[in-house]
Amino acid sequence: MPSMTMPSITLPTTWNVGAVDAGVLVASVSVFYILVRRVFSRSSTALKGPSSSNFFFGMMPYIMKAPDSGAVYEEWAATYGSVFSIPALLGRRTVILTDPKALQHFFSRETYGYVQTPNSKRFLEKLIGRGLFWAEGDSHKRQRRALNPAFSPNSIKNLTPIFFDSAYKAKSAWDALLESNPSDEGAIIEVQEWMNHISLDTIGLAGFSHDFGALSGRTSTVAVAFDSIGLKPSLFDTGIFLASLIIPVLADIPTGRRVMLDQLGKTMRGLADKFLAADRDTTADKSVIGLLVKSASTERITQEEVIAQINVLLLAGYETTAISLTWALIELSRNPAAQIKLRDEILQAGGDPSWDELTNGLPFLDAVTCEILRLHPPLPESQRMAAEDDILPLSAPLETAGGVFVESVFIRKGTMVTLPIKCINRSVEFWGPDAKVFSPARWLNPSADPHRAQEIAGYRHLLTFSDGARMCLGKGFALAEFKSVLSVLIRTFTFELPKGPDTVIGQHRNILPRPKVEGEEGYAVPLRVRHYVAE
Repeated sequence: MPSMTMPSITLPTTWNVGAVDAGVLVASVSVFYILVRRVFSRSSTALKGPSSSNFFFGMMPYIMKAPDSGAVYEEWAATYGSVFSIPALLGRRTVILTDPKALQHFFSRETYGYVQTPNSKRFLEKLIGRGLFWAEGDSHKRQRRALNPAFSPNSIKNLTPIFFDSAYKAKSAWDALLESNPSDEGAIIEVQEWMNHISLDTIGLAGFSHDFGALSGRTSTVAVAFDSIGLKPSLFDTGIFLASLIIPVLADIPTGRRVMLDQLGKTMRGLADKFLAADRDTTADKSVIGLLVKSASTERITQEEVIAQINVLLLAGYETTAISLTWALIELSRNPAAQIKLRDEILQAGGDPSWDELTNGLPFLDAVTCEILRLHPPLPESQRMAAEDDILPLSAPLETAGGVFVESVFIRKGTMVTLPIKCINRSVEFWGPDAKVFSPARWLNPSADPHRAQEIAGYRHLLTFSDGARMCLGKGFALAEFKSVLSVLIRTFTFELPKGPDTVIGQHRNILPRPKVEGEEGYAVPLRVRHYVAE
């Protein structure tokens, strides 16, 4: 067994004392230079913003407890300016961007100039591997290029039968529920659970040719794992989570939440292994990962990265679509006139919408889709870290904390930057006085909108799908699935909130925040569902 003691060090005989002294002097000067540079290097522009007495966590606890974090950011932007800063971990400050020009510049430099935090990278690698969510820079560009063919319009068009099939399976199950309760009152159906089933079966089949069978009554370990993460964490779990933000190694402590996340990661990796081990006709496999495997050698995609992309699909495609569809049914229940108008448009088209109708037709279906994405983005905010010094241009002069007006903001390397997606999507500044109101009509003649929304980059001036190099690659997939499913459900059934349109809708914290009817268990959204009968 080799010795574990530190070996002695002997200076070469050609060295003399003067050389050693010179080496020590050079090292000392180098250290001094680094320290001086760190102390006197240019700091980020001193921005206005709220203060906090919590040195360790800053404003994070306040934002986490807020019923509407977007409204909090909007109030701060109105008070402190379009770019401001808030207290963050250990006395540092996070820069918040709501200025359109600054946002556009940020998106143009993402994955190289602005990257994920070390904590986020560590979490994502442990949960889903080194896939598209984890990657930055050239690695992100290469992986995205490999996935592009699987998300082309033609590829998504080939997957639309799967979207409709999932919707019809839910329809058949609801038909059976209503037939077993043939009163005029219809049936109370917990719709969010069913949107989960639709979303999971769809992403399984369209994503990697796996049938979870959720719509057929099978229990999925993936769904159970996702739901278990949404259980209210213990005080110990919460304490360890907060402490891990300061001391990252604490994130590995096997708390209840950590064990659940590890189980979710293990479950997703098991599905990925099963896909790759299956003997299938790769030429006939039109799924996202099936197409990725075909391009893997061309784009130098490793098996580890293929496995990670399956996990990415599950994480990105399961909860997001289920949440959006649930919000659509909630808003249409609150707004019967919009529900009737949407149903009439779909019925007049006759049958299932064609690909052209899903993408370029049915204007009110498109308007409802955009309004749900605007009002209820599944991801309320996004955070990145400056990988290098940068200068953010501004749309209008901004007053700094020192009372000086500037036309740009200097961001020092290592500074945290937050994009408050929900805030910008619902901001009165950009969308007018009815910004918080569900109003699909705003999308029917957008050129007549006198407000500032057109200054925002992103799909339809929304940040729901982000923008730039990290714009959601599955945007077209998500839009086609959402419209397909909603078209089937709305033309077949009517929806009401059992306690009326003023029912309070709260928020349930999961991996992503979910809607819930206040007073119900978990994230339940029970709606009264009836068969639609033409008058």
